Amino acid sequence: MKTLKDFDFANKRILVRCDFNVPLGEEGNILDDFKISQSIPTLLYLIEKRAKLILISHLGRPDGKVVEDLRLSPVGEKLSGLLSLPVRKLGDCVGNLIEAEIKEMQPGEVILLENVQFNPGEKENNLKFAKILAGYADIFIMEAFGQAHRNYASIASIPKYIPSGAGILLEKEINNLSKVLDNSEKPLIAIIGGKKVETKLKLIDKISENADFVIIGGLLQKELKEKNIKLKYPKKIIGPVDETGRGLDIGPKSIKLFKEKISLAKTIFWNGPLGKIEEEEFSRGTAEIAKAIIQNQAFSVAGGGETIEFIRRINLTDKFNHISTGGGAMLAFLAGEKLPGIKALK
Repeated sequence: MKTLKDFDFANKRILVRCDFNVPLGEEGNILDDFKISQSIPTLLYLIEKRAKLILISHLGRPDGKVVEDLRLSPVGEKLSGLLSLPVRKLGDCVGNLIEAEIKEMQPGEVILLENVQFNPGEKENNLKFAKILAGYADIFIMEAFGQAHRNYASIASIPKYIPSGAGILLEKEINNLSKVLDNSEKPLIAIIGGKKVETKLKLIDKISENADFVIIGGLLQKELKEKNIKLKYPKKIIGPVDETGRGLDIGPKSIKLFKEKISLAKTIFWNGPLGKIEEEEFSRGTAEIAKAIIQNQAFSVAGGGETIEFIRRINLTDKFNHISTGGGAMLAFLAGEKLPGIKALK
């Protein structure tokens, strides 16, 4: 798989698939710019190399139709501020006007195309649509790790038509998650919370192959019992031994037990809260575990929407070695699945 160092970008048109799918407030304001900020190193690198940048992303779930509230205008404004230069946001992602604008681009300029999922060809993985997008550029850079598990046109099919490689963020995600999956320093402790055991089952079984222990949250433990689901390595699984608030948080004995295991680790992976963190009174257990992870000073990786949001809320983001931008993509990668957006680059 090629990376940025494998290309000469000077005066070339570079199509960058980003993941700007950020949460928006009622007035269309961006509530959390984490995903946008994580793409900035790649964009600045390309600008420095005198490339012409064409950025594509989706936002929300427009299902192949134009949804006014899901236009990328707020993203363009945020990008402009983070890059300290103008970002020209266009009104569509394909068409004669788009092609004309791209032809007029100068080195160092940045264009942001409209929400790629406004076009039904994106989620259908329409090859004609992918070829049109590819035709705008000389090189394709994949930077949307959070969407790498999707078999969509701008993710899996553009690399069929033009030279392609991974951006800084995608390369960092692959390297850090691979450290957890295949090259971890032992002991490896995984902490998996949240709910919907079916979405976490492959991950628990796969990571249990290398992990010394897998700590699971109360809701997952309850679902496993109720649905009579058998895990591949049950002896490695550690669940809560007590709870508070009718099961809405882990109890003091569980916190003590989990902390003891975490203190032994050289590598720690964390996905999913251990309580109902949206309510302050039930977030103590998750906060205690987060603090135990960073106090340990092991190589630490965390990911998943709720997990990232909580880590940012308690101001511990910089204390983790890696915060993944992927939710479903991260779970699929760590479960050993081949992600279309990464496979296409190889």
